[in-house]
Amino acid sequence: MKHLIICALCFCTFQTKGQTFKNPDSLFNPSPYGFSHASSVKTPGELVYISGQSGGLGKDHILSSDFREQVQTALKNLTTVLDSYQLKPENVMKITVLIVDHSAEKLKIWEEEISKTWKNKPFPASTLIPVPRLALDKMQIEVDAVAFKIN
Repeated sequence: MKHLIICALCFCTFQTKGQTFKNPDSLFNPSPYGFSHASSVKTPGELVYISGQSGGLGKDHILSSDFREQVQTALKNLTTVLDSYQLKPENVMKITVLIVDHSAEKLKIWEEEISKTWKNKPFPASTLIPVPRLALDKMQIEVDAVAFKIN
């Protein structure tokens, strides 16, 4: 029974007085890796902290070898977490982008794809960090975010 309760918490919302932690059902379970897909703190509005979303597709976290496909999937995963808070990309205040073996070509792909997700500008504040490697061998990109929701 104890294991059943713990597993039920893996894919649901956990809330305390001012904090909420979410793991949308359509994304993989991050609990074994020590993080939630998103957390928020209530203020006169609500800040939502979104863990790094990779280019891994679905619950099985399938990684394409194509950088553009991973960028598209990472942005889709970010949007999935935002949707769980009834937010849109325009609610994102800050993103951090980690790109393996960053190059001008990869930057151009990132810029093209983020423009498709952020249809209504302005873009959020952003930090891009070139890295030699991410958590899994085939991961090429990871994007985290902080969003704000007015109550």
